[in-house]
Amino acid sequence: MIDRAGLAAFLRTRREALQPEDVGLPRGPRRRTSGLRREEAAALAHMSTDYYTRLEQERGPQPSEQMVAAIAQGLHLSLAERDHLFRLAGHHPPVP
Repeated sequence: MIDRAGLAAFLRTRREALQPEDVGLPRGPRRRTSGLRREEAAALAHMSTDYYTRLEQERGPQPSEQMVAAIAQGLHLSLAERDHLFRLAGHHPPVP
């Protein structure tokens, strides 16, 4: 079962903790957010900004295992964080 509130909170926390430089993006002079923008996180995960935003706002559908894996890779999650993300999304973590 998906934990929408937990998934949304985890995605926001991880996105805000990453800096553009951490993932090879330029910071730019006019940033209003200290971490990554939603658009940047979505692009790193190869998904639409709208889909990613809906997940962060607890409105999205249950993401597939492939989408969860893409998010984990895009947000540079550790193995423990990746496994936690899979559980929040209602899936069993992949075997390492």
